Amino acid sequence: MTKVAWNTKELTVGQLAERSGVAVSALHFYEAKGLIMSRRTTGNQRRYNRDSLRRVAFIRLAQRIGIPLKTIKDALAELPDERTPNRDDWARLSAAWRGELDDRIEQLQRLRDDLTDCIGCGCLSLDRCPVANPHDRLGDEGPGARRIDTRLCPPQAETRCAPAC
Repeated sequence: MTKVAWNTKELTVGQLAERSGVAVSALHFYEAKGLIMSRRTTGNQRRYNRDSLRRVAFIRLAQRIGIPLKTIKDALAELPDERTPNRDDWARLSAAWRGELDDRIEQLQRLRDDLTDCIGCGCLSLDRCPVANPHDRLGDEGPGARRIDTRLCPPQAETRCAPAC
């Protein structure tokens, strides 16, 4: 790893990629989506402010916990003067995302617990499917595996032998 001087105010795209652990192509993608910004030198090379490191780290962490890029972009747009998120910003944003994360955790726990059971896909090939989804009644609700996504089939509405969720 090439060490960038601590007092360097701007980074090349390669330096930002190396220091952040994010591929150059991902940085270009983030820039195209308006998540990060660079300036161009007279030679048309990108230069990023050093605080872009924190912004990229914020984006990557939010992505790792499952926050969509659109939501991340909207959150960053709320910051005054396009500044980099600080500790208070992260606390506020992560609190706002808590409900969505709780839903996702619940969904994953249901997926884990029901992985060997009927998922409501309509194939009717598992021995248990005729009991859990007789005559593919879940197909009336729409396409896909109807028992996997808690937003499609909330846990309180589900019973194993019910014709609907």
